[in-house]
Amino acid sequence: MKSVKIILGIVTAFVLVFFITGIVVTEVKYSTEIEINKPVTEVFENFTNPDLMKKWLPDIKSIEPIMQKKAVVGSTYTMIIENNGQEVTMIQKITEYVPNQKITFEYHSNEMLKKEAYNFNANGAKTTIIQNSSVNSKSYMTACLYPYFKGTFKALNRKYLQQLKELAEK
Repeated sequence: MKSVKIILGIVTAFVLVFFITGIVVTEVKYSTEIEINKPVTEVFENFTNPDLMKKWLPDIKSIEPIMQKKAVVGSTYTMIIENNGQEVTMIQKITEYVPNQKITFEYHSNEMLKKEAYNFNANGAKTTIIQNSSVNSKSYMTACLYPYFKGTFKALNRKYLQQLKELAEK
């Protein structure tokens, strides 16, 4: 009987920690970095090319413009992404755009608000991309989960940047 109480106490503690996480951690932040053996102008061009984007971001099924602005900032797109066999619709908005230096996106879906800032640093014939991301949940239950998936988010972004590197260096 004593061991049952101990096990129930441990399970209760884990459940409480899980639910408190959604209150305490409101935003998950992480960054990734990669160096590509190509000049920054070429890397930035590859990065912003919608046709190439579908190759290094294979989960993207479609990108359709909602509103394209001449200055790029404020342009919005509807993206359909396949996530674990389910299609997720996201709205992508470009919030910062400095050619060959920086581009920042905001993504809105039913479950989350995500911000990704990509900084492009020239180093001679090489380019370093530094990606800073933040994820906010739109529901309490996913807010409880997201902090535990920070490593997964980071690994996925690293994988995508690696795919961009391989595509750019061909």
